[in-house]
Amino acid sequence: MNAIDQYIKLYEEHRDLIDRNSAGPINFLRPTALSSLKRNPLPPMGSENYETTDLPALLAPDYGLNIARVPIDVNPAASFRCGVPSLSPSLFFLVNDSWAESDSAREGMPEGVEIGSLRDWAVKDPETFKRHYGQIADIENPIVALDSLLVQDGMYLRVRKGTRLERPIQLVNILQNGQPLMAVRRLLIIMEEDTEARMLVCDHTQNPDLSFLSLNTIEIYAGRNSRFDLYDLEESTEKTVRLSALYLQQEEGSNVLVDGVTLFNGTTRNEYHCYFAGENAELHLLGMGIEDRQRRLDTYSYVNHAVGHCDTQELFKYVVDDEATGNFTGRIFVAEGAVKTNAEQANRNIVGSPSARMYSKPQLEIYNDDVKCSHGTAIGQLDEMQLFYMRTRGLDEATAKLLLKQAFMSDVIAGVRLKGLQERLHLLVEKRFAGESGSCADCGICPQ
Repeated sequence: MNAIDQYIKLYEEHRDLIDRNSAGPINFLRPTALSSLKRNPLPPMGSENYETTDLPALLAPDYGLNIARVPIDVNPAASFRCGVPSLSPSLFFLVNDSWAESDSAREGMPEGVEIGSLRDWAVKDPETFKRHYGQIADIENPIVALDSLLVQDGMYLRVRKGTRLERPIQLVNILQNGQPLMAVRRLLIIMEEDTEARMLVCDHTQNPDLSFLSLNTIEIYAGRNSRFDLYDLEESTEKTVRLSALYLQQEEGSNVLVDGVTLFNGTTRNEYHCYFAGENAELHLLGMGIEDRQRRLDTYSYVNHAVGHCDTQELFKYVVDDEATGNFTGRIFVAEGAVKTNAEQANRNIVGSPSARMYSKPQLEIYNDDVKCSHGTAIGQLDEMQLFYMRTRGLDEATAKLLLKQAFMSDVIAGVRLKGLQERLHLLVEKRFAGESGSCADCGICPQ
C-alpha cells in the first residue's frame, strides 16, 4: 500500500460519516479530489519542485483523523490572549480543525465582515461559498487534493464591498491530542472591492512528544482595489509536519502582502501560488526560516503575471545550521502581452555548519520584452571580516554572530506592515538565535 492509499480507503469506507460532519458545498469537491489522487501518484523526493521533500514518506505514518468530530477537551479562548503591544486583535481559533473564538472577538467588528466556521458559512451562504470554494486552488496538487478529500471545517472570511477592518484578525491554529493526529484545515478568504483587512495566523503544537501533521489549503481572493496582509507564523515542534498550499488571485488595483515566518518546526513545506488577474496590482511575498538540529523547511513559489502593469517584490531568507535542510524553489512567469511588469525575486541564505544543506532555484520565465525583472540567490557563511571587526570592539564571538544573524533577517521583518508585530518579531528572532527553546507559552504573540 502506498502512502495515499490509506486515506483513499479511509474516505471510501467512511464517506457518509465524513460528509455528515461537514457541509454539502464542501462535500461537493470530494469526488473530484478522489479522482485526482487515484490518477496522480505522489511526487517522489528528487522530482521537479520536490527536490528535498519526501511527500510519500511524510504521509506514510498512520495518523488519526477526527472524522467523527469528537470534542477536544480544551477551551483556548479562556487561556489565550494577545501579547503584542498595540495589536488588540479579533481572536479566533482552530483547535486541530474545530472552530472556536474569544468572547471579545467580534467587538467593534463592522457589519460587512462575515467570519467563522467554514462548515457553518457553507450552509449560511452556499451561493457565495460555491462561487469561490475550490475555484483558485489546483485540485491536481496532491496537498490540495488530499485536503479537499478529507476537510470538514476550517475558517471562512468574507469582507464585503467597501468594508475596512481597523482591528487585525488573529487566527491561532492549535494542534493538541493524546495520540498522533492529522488536522485537515481549509481557509477561504474573500476580499471584495475596496476592502481592507490584516490577518495574523499562528501555528502552535501543544504536545512536543507526539507526532502531528497539519494539512492546510488557503484560498485568497483579492478583489478590485482591495488591500490584504497575511502573516503566517509557525512555532511548532520537531515532531510536527506541516504541508501548506496557499493560492492567491488578485484583481485590478489590489495590494497583497504574504509573509511566512518559520521560527520552530519539524518538517515544513510551504507553497505560494499567486495569480494576477487584473492590472495595476501589487504583491509583496516575504518569508524567513531559522533551521537547526534536523529541521527541514521547503518553500515553493509560483507567481503568474498573466496581465501587465503589475508589481511583485519577493524575498525569502534562511539561516540553516547543524544538520538542518533548507530549500527554496521560486518561479516568476510573465505572459505574452503582460507589458510593464515589474518583478524582483531574491533568496539569501546563511549556512552555519558543514552538515547543514541549503538548496536554491530561482527562475524567471518571460515572454515579452517590455518588462523589468530580476532574480538572484546567495548562499554563504557569516562574513569573517564583519566578525573580526565586531570582536575588536569587545564583543565575544557568540554575541557577534547573534547580532549578525539578527541583522541578516532585518529586511524581511521590515516588510511587516502590522503595527506592533514588527517589534515582536525582532524579539522572537533574537530569542531564537540565542538558543532559547520555543513553546506556545513563550511566543509572546498569543501567550497563555
